Amino acid sequence: MASNGSERRARPLIGITTYLEWARYGIWHTEGPVLPRSYVDAMTAAGGVPMLVPPVGDGYAEIVAGLDGLVLSGGADIAPERYAQRAHPKTVNIRPDRDAFEFGLLAAALDAGLPVLGVCRGFEVLNVAFGGTLTQHLPDEVGHTAHQPAPAVFGTVRVTLTEGSMLAGILGGDTKGRCHHHQAIGELGAGLTSVGFAEDGTIEAVERTDAAFVCGVQWHPEEDLGDVRLFAALVDAARRYRAGDHE
Repeated sequence: MASNGSERRARPLIGITTYLEWARYGIWHTEGPVLPRSYVDAMTAAGGVPMLVPPVGDGYAEIVAGLDGLVLSGGADIAPERYAQRAHPKTVNIRPDRDAFEFGLLAAALDAGLPVLGVCRGFEVLNVAFGGTLTQHLPDEVGHTAHQPAPAVFGTVRVTLTEGSMLAGILGGDTKGRCHHHQAIGELGAGLTSVGFAEDGTIEAVERTDAAFVCGVQWHPEEDLGDVRLFAALVDAARRYRAGDHE
């Protein structure tokens, strides 16, 4: 039987950021770190070990030191002050504590060279962290679309990926993303390259070309358990990161 150490070496540990939400379970109604199970199932199917990271404290370096890769998950809108804008009436449910934690964690991850994947909100965090801005309410720009068809309903958006990009190498030239977002990239952050576009021109994927694996997608790949190629690519990058860390 393999030891815990052998299992640790065989399967990378991938941190996934969580939300702090009030939830009911059993007889309890209390605040706790929560995350849709789809993230956990997708990461497990891709060969990684998911580690849930609650947005509490400031032990960024210690967290990063224990991980082989990081997923910034979806969730609430980012405070517009972080990209020098006033709040749009539709920018709601802002979580400054989560913002502070995830921007701090991302900075530590980038400093360490940790492989990073941003999903939906995480994609937006990545862009803002690199100095970019957000369009605060996408329907103002493109009208009612499949990006967010209704509350708690995912739309399907065709995404064209740039030939020669890392993400095109993983997913092919065209893919379909399950989307639920009312915000999007406005001005692209310095150091990022836009490599995926919806038919209406909305940026749906970015990557950092000077890093081994730093990228983000505006859609929710965890919602398609029949296709975990993006998570598997992160796991592969995490294996390479760990191997280099131990040379």
